[in-house]
Amino acid sequence: MKNNDSASLDTVLIVDKVCKSFVKGKIVNDNISLSLQKGEIFGLLGPNGAGKTTLVNQIIGLKKPDSGRITLAGVDVVANPGYARQACSFQAQTQVPISGLTTRQAIELVGQVRGGSVQEVRKRTGELIHKMEMDDWANKNSASFSGGMRRLVAFCMAVVVPGRVVILDEPTNDVDPLRRRLLWNQVRFLAERGSAILLVTHNVLEAERAVDRLAIINDGKVVRIGTPASLKDTDGENMRLELILEPGQETPVPPSSFKNNFHNGHRFVIQLHESQVLSVLEWARYLKEQGKVQEFSIGPTSLEDAYMRIVGRSDALEVAV
Repeated sequence: MKNNDSASLDTVLIVDKVCKSFVKGKIVNDNISLSLQKGEIFGLLGPNGAGKTTLVNQIIGLKKPDSGRITLAGVDVVANPGYARQACSFQAQTQVPISGLTTRQAIELVGQVRGGSVQEVRKRTGELIHKMEMDDWANKNSASFSGGMRRLVAFCMAVVVPGRVVILDEPTNDVDPLRRRLLWNQVRFLAERGSAILLVTHNVLEAERAVDRLAIINDGKVVRIGTPASLKDTDGENMRLELILEPGQETPVPPSSFKNNFHNGHRFVIQLHESQVLSVLEWARYLKEQGKVQEFSIGPTSLEDAYMRIVGRSDALEVAV
């Protein structure tokens, strides 16, 4: 990360005390503040309905905040929404309408609309298609594409001529594991080239691997902000035990010394201090001998654990690879 002096110069996006309510007074964004730096991948992590997409729509000028300021490279985008749409490139959560176009045509069209030269857009389109291993689909009509392939085309459309801020709203939905990794390579490449990346997701595992910093948003509020490592640090409880329960078994009651735990389906996770590892292993072995758990594992605390502790909802989790 940058030092304080250079950080102020490299701040690209500032969201300052933004509030937004919908009909009947439902508060969707409640006094949200955050900032993005040049070359940074910043995650906006939270469950569905937390207010993430509403905030994005205000950043790119599609909605207007009830109060607060949003500045992009020093420009007030609430007063100048056209500048936001020019300075940001955006992959929406919903699928983009590309039927009737080939992969190559869809990507090149957006690149030229965003002001890229024909030659440079054509070159970058070819690079993206090759690096995403989409060569077999380059000249095929997108009408027959799967949801995952359409998602990849939409990603390439968003980054072929990247803005100062690149906003990716759930970019890997329906994408196969191999191409997810290729996509993240391209995201890091964009950051290294100087774009600030705003990643909107509820996939905890991908966020931990991909982002430099993140904000956890819940019920319209930013509840924590920091690096993945800083969010995982919780009073020395830097280890986790995960139990996979046998079907039909009740959730076991852990020894009283283990306070932080959560249950999600057949998974039961306990956070603990290093000094507690031996005693908790004895308890886990006992449960396995009794036929109450299929298997167990122990390792370092994950961002998922921190997320569950902060948000406190097992239904907020998505941890698919």
